Amino acid sequence: MSKFYLNRFALAAGVAMVCSCATMSNNSPQRYAAGTGPADQLQLPAPFDTPSARNQSKVIGWPQGRMPKAAPGFEVSLFADKLDNPRETYVLPNKDILVVESIREWPGRADRPEKSANRITLFRDTDNDGKPDLRETFLTGLNMPEGMLSLGNWLYVGNTDGVVRYPYRAGQTKIDGKGEKILDLPAGGHHTRTLSADPAGKKIYVAVGSATNIDEDNGWEKDQRRAGILEMNPDGSAMRIFAKGLRNAVGMDWEPKTKTLWTVVNERDLLGDELVPDYLTSVKEGAFYGWPYSYFGQNVDPRKKGQRPDLVAKAIKPDYALGSHTASLGLAFYNGKAFPERYQGGAFIGMHGSWNRSKMVGYKVAFVPFANGKPAGPIEDILTGFIADENKFEAYGRPVGVTVAGDGSLLVADDSGNKVWRITAKK
Repeated sequence: MSKFYLNRFALAAGVAMVCSCATMSNNSPQRYAAGTGPADQLQLPAPFDTPSARNQSKVIGWPQGRMPKAAPGFEVSLFADKLDNPRETYVLPNKDILVVESIREWPGRADRPEKSANRITLFRDTDNDGKPDLRETFLTGLNMPEGMLSLGNWLYVGNTDGVVRYPYRAGQTKIDGKGEKILDLPAGGHHTRTLSADPAGKKIYVAVGSATNIDEDNGWEKDQRRAGILEMNPDGSAMRIFAKGLRNAVGMDWEPKTKTLWTVVNERDLLGDELVPDYLTSVKEGAFYGWPYSYFGQNVDPRKKGQRPDLVAKAIKPDYALGSHTASLGLAFYNGKAFPERYQGGAFIGMHGSWNRSKMVGYKVAFVPFANGKPAGPIEDILTGFIADENKFEAYGRPVGVTVAGDGSLLVADDSGNKVWRITAKK
């Protein structure tokens, strides 16, 4: 066969392939990146399939003029800076923004400060230009706080050792009343204690992380309030375990159509690069999600082999995998009106970024589309550019909490970069 006909044949085959792929993309199930997507479609490697790397990122800070990169159709701007490890943001009823400044205290560790700021700062945008023109210290004297919640005439704070509430008046710029501890919790370990109220405001939910990676000291059997989500009345009474076996649930939010509680969970480490994926899941009352004995349903952790087969048999799969070691911490369903229609009701996720991996993953804000109350497509990058040098494991910052502001923009707390970023739709 001549070169001419070979070339014509190759061209025709290429066209046919393109057409075939186009047809497949329109009529076949969507394709997901490895380690992501619906749990029932997930193919996981064997434990220890790859070595477990330890690559703590080095945060070098944001150089003058550099910012994260927003996805097409979006813009990013600086909302606030000169903060001290901002972890979460919260929108008060009058649209004021609270920023919690906190870090796990880890004396002797070189990459950690000796003391947490233990502070909440208030920002107010009085002229609605997307830039705060009032900044006030709202509350101090806390203990490694994370979660915030305004409900009725109270402001609730999730300290690492319990939930405290303070008298709150709409519009005040500083808490001046004495706090009341309404729930004691075990401190330390995965120290975050995030808060969420049900849409009716009748119950409060508290996410409590595990003490260790896989319960090395078997302490969970003694205190099962860890590695789960608790439910209580607004006054702290009638506390019960709502769901358990969630290693480190942090971000929580309510899916707007079904009014169902969802959370993002940091899964266990040291099983290899691709185990175990962090995940996004609905939280089913009374359910057990596997930790520490199994993962993604009934996949037994070899380090816990033979332990509690009764619980392994009850373990359910989470809904949606987010990739291994992404450190997915923030969660916000989009309930604003400023973003394009395809983002309405979908989930924005703050990924703090990996340490237990040979290559950096996470370090971004991602989006999972929803339809009919369930994830409905591959995960998408919305805000990137936090990685400075992959070869040196250097980062400019690390995103954590994500919050839909009163004007429909998305606020992103960058704890290591000490900034809060604002994402808006391009006009």
